[in-house]
Amino acid sequence: MSENCTHNCQSCSKNCSERTRESMLEKPHAMSNIKKVIGVVSGKGGVGKSMVTSLLSVMSRRDGFNTAILDADITGPSIPKSFGLKDKATIANEAVIPVESKSGIGVMSLNLITENETDPVVWRGPIIAGTVKQFWTDVIWGDVDYMFIDMPPGTGDVPLTVFQSIPVDGIVIVASPQELVGMIVEKAVKMAGLMNIPVLALVENMSYITCPDCGKEIRVFGESHIDEIAKKYGIDTVAKLPIDPKLASACDKGNIEEFEGDWLNNIFEKIKNVR
Repeated sequence: MSENCTHNCQSCSKNCSERTRESMLEKPHAMSNIKKVIGVVSGKGGVGKSMVTSLLSVMSRRDGFNTAILDADITGPSIPKSFGLKDKATIANEAVIPVESKSGIGVMSLNLITENETDPVVWRGPIIAGTVKQFWTDVIWGDVDYMFIDMPPGTGDVPLTVFQSIPVDGIVIVASPQELVGMIVEKAVKMAGLMNIPVLALVENMSYITCPDCGKEIRVFGESHIDEIAKKYGIDTVAKLPIDPKLASACDKGNIEEFEGDWLNNIFEKIKNVR
């Protein structure tokens, strides 16, 4: 991509990676107007990616923005549980209507269309990728200021489909403190670079636990390396989430919209500045 690129492929004759990505983008439903799309990714599972997606979405809604969540983690859809959603998505005019949370966040997840939320998804990659595309093209999202995509872990088929099919404006990478995860984080950063998608921030989940007696921060999983990784790749926004039983309880009980905490404030401010 040229340093003088205007990101308007229609007025440009050059062949570049950005043009290739542009040509593969899918249009959302005609009744959807989505301004900004933020992906939340992780190099491996079990690091709290869905929780970070939920927290950022709640912060966006609290700030008065029309907010939506596209749950692209098809084989492990946990977003509906965090928000306590029990209703199923409905069909209208051959399109899908997302389910709204208590505060008005639009949510689309596989668990909102399957008969039982515990039914396993025994699908091959192309079917999963196609379902994610349909969540973008066949759902009437309406007017959305910020859409957060809860991505499946890793750098495989479905993340690639999302990056190529949906105009993602930036990603937030979630990791845990273990040294091995540092290597995995770097893979996620490099994949974003290959797809020309900016990395907005890094979140280190389970970074520490606060002693209830003295208030000291205890690094249960050892010292953090997230700042080193952020510096290495020029990422200027980092957040560290503690191990907090209240957060875990809020997710389990479907009360994530009632959370209290300012851990991700700097990241949401960065998201609001995305142009």
